[in-house]
Amino acid sequence: MKRDLTRTLRVGAAGALWLTIAATLVTATHAVAQVPERSRSAAAVPATPAPGSLLAVACPQADPDCVPPTVSREFRGVWVATVSNIDWPSKPGLPPSLAKAELVAILDRAAQLGLNAVIFQVRPAADAMYASKIEPWSEYLTGQQGLPPAPLWDPLAFAVKEAHTRGLELHAWFNPYRAKHPSAKHPLASTHIARERPELVKKYGKQQLWMDPGEPAVRSRTLNVVLDVVRRYDIDGVHLDDYFYPYPERRANGSTDFPDDRSWNRYRKKGGTLERADWRRANVNLLIDTLHKAIAKAKPWVKFGVSPFGIWQPGNPETVVGFNAYEKLYADSRKWLQEGWVDYFTPQLYWPMEKAGQRYPELLRWWMEQDSLRRHMWPGNYTGKVGDGGPTAWHRDEILAQVRTTREQQGAGGNVHFSMKVLLEDRDSVGTALGRILYSEQALVPASPWMSAPTLGAPAVSVLQAKEDEVVVLTPNAKDVVRWWLVQLKVGGRWESHVFDGTMRRTPLGALLRNPLFAPDILAVTAIDRVGNALAPVVLRLR
Repeated sequence: MKRDLTRTLRVGAAGALWLTIAATLVTATHAVAQVPERSRSAAAVPATPAPGSLLAVACPQADPDCVPPTVSREFRGVWVATVSNIDWPSKPGLPPSLAKAELVAILDRAAQLGLNAVIFQVRPAADAMYASKIEPWSEYLTGQQGLPPAPLWDPLAFAVKEAHTRGLELHAWFNPYRAKHPSAKHPLASTHIARERPELVKKYGKQQLWMDPGEPAVRSRTLNVVLDVVRRYDIDGVHLDDYFYPYPERRANGSTDFPDDRSWNRYRKKGGTLERADWRRANVNLLIDTLHKAIAKAKPWVKFGVSPFGIWQPGNPETVVGFNAYEKLYADSRKWLQEGWVDYFTPQLYWPMEKAGQRYPELLRWWMEQDSLRRHMWPGNYTGKVGDGGPTAWHRDEILAQVRTTREQQGAGGNVHFSMKVLLEDRDSVGTALGRILYSEQALVPASPWMSAPTLGAPAVSVLQAKEDEVVVLTPNAKDVVRWWLVQLKVGGRWESHVFDGTMRRTPLGALLRNPLFAPDILAVTAIDRVGNALAPVVLRLR
């Protein structure tokens, strides 16, 4: 089935020039069988032009002019928060046309700035920003929990499609335990867990409801919610934030302890021997381990990541002081990393470079030292602190310095910015500076060699004469699922690089050029699988 799709693509470097082009796409056949990870060198440049190729011939591998440059690997992510309408939608109850337009603007801006991943919050508080049969529609979308949007649409399906169209990964972000946020204004829907299973939910803090992590039924519900999304949507990752047991607040009785006597007493009566704090940590550990295994079984190419509080325990490293997430949130996040229960790790390093007791470089270095299995380390940055109007607001140079420090730290592979709002507003020109200075060149998401995806064969690439332009035709092997195409053009001795959705099959050649007045000499196309492995490029010399 063919369809026409207007695509907005980032081209060029520092100028961040944009072109809107029409690209004819053919929907790819998706293969879901699990097979061993492929060798990166399995694809070879065809010895002869692909059938039907009229305007290009194979470029000899021995010719140095035919070797495209290596594109850097770096995760450039941003959180898009929906709780309290922080980033999207701007307010509850927007007409779907406006909500879609806002989401498109977010994705356009992310691509324009050179980002390559969006972490989209889909479960703010036991509700859904997508069509779910398990949990009710979120009031942050429609204005009333359980009320579907009218006319009906699915924000997650829309976000996945539009993100991929722009060369962006889309990670679905879940809060595992929160059942109601203080910003919620309307009654809970009849299908909300606090209405269906009130014994599993506790009131804690300022009008908050919290699912008890000690209840096996809570763990099962979160697992079912996540797997439902993994199976039904073509997401690239599952993401959990830093809320496990809630941040301590003083209750009406003066205690800050979480009210989990019911689940704790049941555990002890069954012969449990752990102390209460260790038992709570074991509850969270079990959720993390179970989620990682279940996601990998359902779709081995979907990454699982967690963004815990940036300090594991004070004194680690020795200079660090501050909040103890191990003792207060019962989050043994170092264990998750060292056990390999995550595919990427995003500690929220929300302090300045030179903040005494919480220096960004020292915390990043310490976390890298804990990463013995070399999972992805993509720290989170408090970009929203830039120009926030407060007396302790940051200058944009603070964020630029943190990204540079991450690049200098051996083993670290990218950053995630909180949150999209500051980049949309471009406070203190932080977005512009990132796009022009640090993210001006194309970057691919780092590959995940411990993960597996269906093996790709070498695609056929040809250039055909169309009515008014030459057309690049990309043809994968039957049943192959290409995640991304890396298309590189050599024009006047210089290479240009672009990343396209793997469903693309045809695109006008001229539309790929930064300056369409100059004809390209060489075309290189690299197929990239779902976990980031790249085949050898198919390189053609254009006649």
